[in-house]
Amino acid sequence: MSGGVNSFSVSGYGPERSAWARLLARDSAARRLDWPILLSALSLSLIGTVLVYSATRNRTELNQGDPYYFLVRHLLNTGIGITLMIGVVWLGHRTLRGAVPVLYGLSVVLILLVLTPLGATINGAHAWIKIGGGFSLQPSEFVKVTIILGMAMLLAARVDAGDREHPDHRTVLLALGLAVLPMLIVMLMPDLGSVMVMVVIVLGVLLASGASNRWVLGLIGAGAVGAIAVWQLGLLDEYQINRFAAFANPELDPAGVGYNTNQARIAIGSGGLTGAGLFQGSQTTGQFVPEQQTDFVFTVAGEELGFVGGALILLLLGVILWRACGIARETTELYGTIVAAGIIAWFAFQAFENIGMALGIMPVAGLPLPFVSYGGSSMFAVWIAIGLLQSIRLQRPVSA
Repeated sequence: MSGGVNSFSVSGYGPERSAWARLLARDSAARRLDWPILLSALSLSLIGTVLVYSATRNRTELNQGDPYYFLVRHLLNTGIGITLMIGVVWLGHRTLRGAVPVLYGLSVVLILLVLTPLGATINGAHAWIKIGGGFSLQPSEFVKVTIILGMAMLLAARVDAGDREHPDHRTVLLALGLAVLPMLIVMLMPDLGSVMVMVVIVLGVLLASGASNRWVLGLIGAGAVGAIAVWQLGLLDEYQINRFAAFANPELDPAGVGYNTNQARIAIGSGGLTGAGLFQGSQTTGQFVPEQQTDFVFTVAGEELGFVGGALILLLLGVILWRACGIARETTELYGTIVAAGIIAWFAFQAFENIGMALGIMPVAGLPLPFVSYGGSSMFAVWIAIGLLQSIRLQRPVSA
């Protein structure tokens, strides 16, 4: 009987055979997804939901009198981000490769709009576009994705075609020019934190592309000279100078520029091994840490979940980076390797900077903790990146 059913399903009946083939294809794709990455990212987003709720439930000046205001929006942002991830997986990173010029152009237009009257200033950075209903868009988050895709497209084109073993100098120059344009615009906002991430992304992409190490060393040297020039020429805004001053001297003006980092360290230090318990942190409940649902969300974990909670967040981020390294190593095309490497550099540096500024070992740069901090644009961008990683894994040869 079973043999008859099998025979019926594969011979002479196109619709039945087609449906069965599609079912097998979907099952194969589901099994080939990188589930550790997916589950770790989802776990971080759910942990972030709890931490954001704890940080904002009593802040009536922010939540409009609704303690669940940020919780609901964080879940909504996560849902939209996962939907975007599914869309990226469905389209495939190779399809998006052909759409890079359009995506790049759109991202540049969006960051240019920030410099018009449509832009909005938050925490000193003129980096958002207000879109109504209490929602805003930070285009620089999406620029991180388009820089990775654009540079990967240029650097891998001739290598994947078999014309060259490594990108030549002309190709590297074109790729750097593609990255520099949006970075300069973002610097004008000014959004120094995002520019720092983009610089690290460029370095990660170049290292993965096989370009001459002279380019990497040259960029590091140029970056050091540029940083000194920016400081000496007074191109930084006062709030940015104050942040670096507070980092260099934590005791400088503890009630002013050093307030954020001092309160952050107090919150994390009071958590001990297991924390004060969810919704029991005195620093969080007393609203002593500014921007706690975004830039300083790690302080909620440190205070209320302690070392154990903070270590769990680091472990989940580590799993994502570890699995992403495996995807970058195992793909057979340079384009996929570069995209994965760019995402690794992005996630690693941004997480280190965010947690580092909460611990006082890095200057305050206004960067969210991937998947955990409240913020729609950031959540959408990191889930798009997860979709790219999954697509690279799915579209590699089965034997890889």
